Amino acid sequence: MGILWTIVLGFVIGVVAKLLHPGKENMGFIATILLGIGGSFLAGIIGQAMGWYQAGQGAGFIASVIVSILLLVVYGRIRGGR
Repeated sequence: MGILWTIVLGFVIGVVAKLLHPGKENMGFIATILLGIGGSFLAGIIGQAMGWYQAGQGAGFIASVIVSILLLVVYGRIRGGR
């Protein structure tokens, strides 16, 4: 059940990040899920290491969306450089 929850939450975070980020990235369903999971993972490591929040707090969701948006910016720059 934990893996399923991670996929669902990753999808939600990825969709929110794509909605808040200006521009259009042609990312599929799987890429959106991976974006959200990657943003959550990085935000969890950074936020907990800095002592900003603990696991399960609402700030973690907000940080996950922010980091996912940053990942979208990096993705756009890499993709646009081709």
